[in-house]
Amino acid sequence: MRRDTFLRSLAALAAAGALPLSARASANLKMMIPANPGGGWDSTGRALGKALQEAGAASVSFDNKGGAAGAIGLAQFVNANKGDANAMMVMGAVMLGGIITGKPPVSLSQATPIARLTSEYNVFVLPASSPLKSMKDVIEQLKKDPGSVKWGGGSRGSTEHIAAAMIAREVGVDPSKINYVAFRGGGEATAAILGGNVTIGGSGYSEFAEYITTGKMRAIGVTSEKRLKGIDVPTLKEQGVNVVIGNWRGVYGANGITAEQRKALTDMVVKATKTKAWGEALEKNGWTPALLAGADFEKFVDDEFASLRAVMAKSGMI
Repeated sequence: MRRDTFLRSLAALAAAGALPLSARASANLKMMIPANPGGGWDSTGRALGKALQEAGAASVSFDNKGGAAGAIGLAQFVNANKGDANAMMVMGAVMLGGIITGKPPVSLSQATPIARLTSEYNVFVLPASSPLKSMKDVIEQLKKDPGSVKWGGGSRGSTEHIAAAMIAREVGVDPSKINYVAFRGGGEATAAILGGNVTIGGSGYSEFAEYITTGKMRAIGVTSEKRLKGIDVPTLKEQGVNVVIGNWRGVYGANGITAEQRKALTDMVVKATKTKAWGEALEKNGWTPALLAGADFEKFVDDEFASLRAVMAKSGMI
């Protein structure tokens, strides 16, 4: 075969996605972010995209499609990218909770696990103007009139939604009575809290950090076992509320990709997590590195589904 013919054939294979990513100098990756701009998944996807570019592994384009705890974006990702080795989607614990509560027609089993990236815990905050000053105040009001306490956070089944139900159960309030307002993304939830449109808000600490630091939000409790390093906010446990729940985020590839293509995507992500850009994103957002790839990540997701389903059933959410 003539060299020019060979090169044209190679280019055609690459364009069609038939070559593994590792065989190409740099991939053109499509990143589905199944949430509106401004939230944790959006921050994670864009930080990973920057790291992939710094690693020389891929140039990345983004598509935000929020709603239904990521199920809308998941459906689009599954239906539009079968067999596409250049497609990736951000996901996490929130999506699992949303699938359990919402029972959408698509499932994560229709996509390919690549890697868990980060973990973090939720923080509950009050608007700076709130007459309530502490978690104790919130709980007292919750006991008096559950409906008067408007909880704001991510989609139904999100970790902050689950945590709110767990708090209610722990203090003797029927979890089905909580007044939870689900927002399509972290940006919307933040605006509602800052505007005083909800009583109490919950999310990953990184999403509220700048507002806590500037005094626009008052942090009253974190959902970790112990206090978070460098963050002077009491845990729920030390305030007498036995609730601990974590959040995590990761990425999936499309359904129908080969084992070689899956490995190439995984290798790209692992390489990206070793870059300076990724390290800076971890520090800036207060994320804990939690890399877990391949079959270990796949088993982790299965175990998380079972664990969250049990917690949600116990809290009266399903």
